[in-house]
Amino acid sequence: VQLQASGGGSVQTGGSLRLSCAASGRTFDSFAMGWFRQAPGKEREFVAVISRNGDTYYADSLKGRFTISRDSAKNTVYLQMSMLKPEDTAVYYCASDPNLVVSSWYSGGYGINFWAKGTLVTVSS
Repeated sequence: VQLQASGGGSVQTGGSLRLSCAASGRTFDSFAMGWFRQAPGKEREFVAVISRNGDTYYADSLKGRFTISRDSAKNTVYLQMSMLKPEDTAVYYCASDPNLVVSSWYSGGYGINFWAKGTLVTVSS
């Protein structure tokens, strides 16, 4: 069971990036899939999650700029990030769990079973 995140990079303020997270080793179409991020010196924080049915949940501060989606046929979840700000600079982690316990996602992801290595997003001013 593996999650592989990609798409990080450097962008200027106001720019956009799309992160991808591909799952392999099993079928994740029935799993919740989502994203967290961790900025230097800060705790990991919830970004967004999408359920197997396509229900989406976002960190309040990111609504309107970030969009999560999934392609079940490809076992892939995406995070479209727009109007990026320097404070969005962080390592972004993809995660997945067979059960969507929304409170677990909002509280930092403790108890979530599957994690990808992070991908770094750097937003310069």
